Amino acid sequence: MTATIIGLDIGGTKTAIVEGTRNARILHKTRHASEAQQGFEPMFARLCAATQEALEGARAAGRTVEALSVSIGGPLDISNGIIYSPPHLPGWDAIPLKQLLSERFGLPVYVEHDGNAGALAEWRFGAGVGVHSLVFLTMGTGLGGGIIVNDRLWRGASDLAGEVGHMRIAPDGPLVYGKRGSWEGYAAGPAFAVQAHAMFPARWSADVGTPEITALALAGDAEALAVVSCVGEWLGRGLAVIADLINPEMIVVGSMGVRLGDLLLDPARRVLAEETLPGTAAVCRVLPAALGDRIGDVAALCAAIEGLHAG
Repeated sequence: MTATIIGLDIGGTKTAIVEGTRNARILHKTRHASEAQQGFEPMFARLCAATQEALEGARAAGRTVEALSVSIGGPLDISNGIIYSPPHLPGWDAIPLKQLLSERFGLPVYVEHDGNAGALAEWRFGAGVGVHSLVFLTMGTGLGGGIIVNDRLWRGASDLAGEVGHMRIAPDGPLVYGKRGSWEGYAAGPAFAVQAHAMFPARWSADVGTPEITALALAGDAEALAVVSCVGEWLGRGLAVIADLINPEMIVVGSMGVRLGDLLLDPARRVLAEETLPGTAAVCRVLPAALGDRIGDVAALCAAIEGLHAG
């Protein structure tokens, strides 16, 4: 019987349940709206129902599920699988998710920060195959990351390594991540809309959305391209700090990096090259996530893949 993993990709907007193998081959996937505003209990009930359905489907197909794997935003205690009030998951206050899932389903449960899970996914199965040091950036609604150093995931002393969006990159700016001037305010997904209004207020009001700006940039609109280039430069400033600190072989950018490609990453590469030591810039490639839209599915499996591999 084929041994598989059930992966839970838990977000504030959507939750995906995937079944896959240790080599990240996806066999089945379902998605449902998280409806996070309802709080923990209703959300957990839907999560368990979807997980039970996936387990029953695997068994009916003659497969044996060997573990549950969770990718979820922090802050969290990774080894104990306790979730501590992520901003996008109201009511998830000191939730012992690992214990609850283990008791409910009687399976080993592995929990990982979604930035770390993305780093593992790209390192094992994407752009980072064969490299020994890599930084992954989520660059979606927020700006988080995961760090691979010397072929190991680096979680930090209190599981907070990779919270790069909190770095102060400017003396002032949007109030994001608890302070003004944080990198997340200038280089996460919402930054495209903020910059569009700031740069071209006669064209775009304060309620413009990032999808509109990115769609126009991809269509060749000159002002939208200027906005993307501006965000790319801010992205590059933060990348330069990371590169000088960690000296990685590769920085992989998910979400907006995949959607916009070189329109965003070329300005970032240019600024990184200008601001880092020459030897650092020479070895550091900046690439979009090779897994593309699959990265969330693969990342959902990676907590268990990594745990089972280490075991």
